[in-house]
Amino acid sequence: MTAPQQPAQPQDENQIIAERRAKLAKLRERGPAFPNDFVRTQHAGALQAKYGALDRDALAKENVEVTLAGRMMLKRVMGKASFATVQDGSGRIQFYVTPEDIGAEAYEEFKHWDLGDIVGARGVLFKTQKGELSVRCRELRLLVKSLRPLPDKFHGLEDKEARYRQRYVDLMMNEATRATFVTRSRAIDAMRRFMTEHGFLEVETPMLQVIPGGAAAKPFVTHHNALDIDMFLRIAPELFLKRLLVGGFERVFEINRNFRNEGLSPRHNPEFTMMEFYAAYHDYRWLMDFTEELLREVALAANGTAVLNYQGETIDLAKPFARLTIVEAIKRYAPQYSEAQLADRDYLHAEL
Repeated sequence: MTAPQQPAQPQDENQIIAERRAKLAKLRERGPAFPNDFVRTQHAGALQAKYGALDRDALAKENVEVTLAGRMMLKRVMGKASFATVQDGSGRIQFYVTPEDIGAEAYEEFKHWDLGDIVGARGVLFKTQKGELSVRCRELRLLVKSLRPLPDKFHGLEDKEARYRQRYVDLMMNEATRATFVTRSRAIDAMRRFMTEHGFLEVETPMLQVIPGGAAAKPFVTHHNALDIDMFLRIAPELFLKRLLVGGFERVFEINRNFRNEGLSPRHNPEFTMMEFYAAYHDYRWLMDFTEELLREVALAANGTAVLNYQGETIDLAKPFARLTIVEAIKRYAPQYSEAQLADRDYLHAEL
């Protein structure tokens, strides 16, 4: 009987890095190891959107010449024809590589390139027999040698702590993480645009403050050498924004960082971004209406819909928001409390 095949043992990372450094040293011997003369003219995502639905014959008639660059995420060397999946900032596309197209010497070099390397290619779009949009490479160059290996391609980066500590690796491996960054950028852009369209002036207020105020939180302390005084990273911009109202600006807002020297968890970061705004001559009812409209417009701009899915819950921001007092909210979401208990100050203090 044939002995059962043993699973491949993971290669030592230090050995992998040493091997890649040796490859980089050979590249340096031949000239510039990190060339900067390659000019990309297309992106994978745009090509997929424009040509992905065409059939093979229709795409062949187009004769689309492309110049692409990105990180090599997958590679399959198959004798006289090989494939590589390359990822840029917009998506992925497949490279089809043969010695006839790029030359025998370049093809031999390609076979020794590693996953994680950044490569550039010029070629023509075509569809494989399986219908995958690909680039038939006429020229293929190594632009950046990667010294560290990518995480396992089948499991990706699953360790939560590693994902937070090495966010750049998380971005390489997880499309959902990259999508979150894009959504956040769209949300902030939409928020800023909404505020300015409603007559608000965007400002920046001091990060270093002599007296931290505007919230009940513990500040980070630093020392100003020139003034020889202790100062604090701000916990909120409130007090300086209100001074701008006093000075005559009737609508102001700020999107910026705050720092609170308190707990640390995936849900609470001591350093975080917040928008705070103030408008003169309005009451809290106007503020509720305005905030509801703001959140709805930001959701539409960032996601294309006002219906969001969050932690298994569906939230429809298109519907009017509920307006509840604290007591009404407790009755709705914690009905075990009676009217008498909610009116009893000592009882509430003990519960809290």
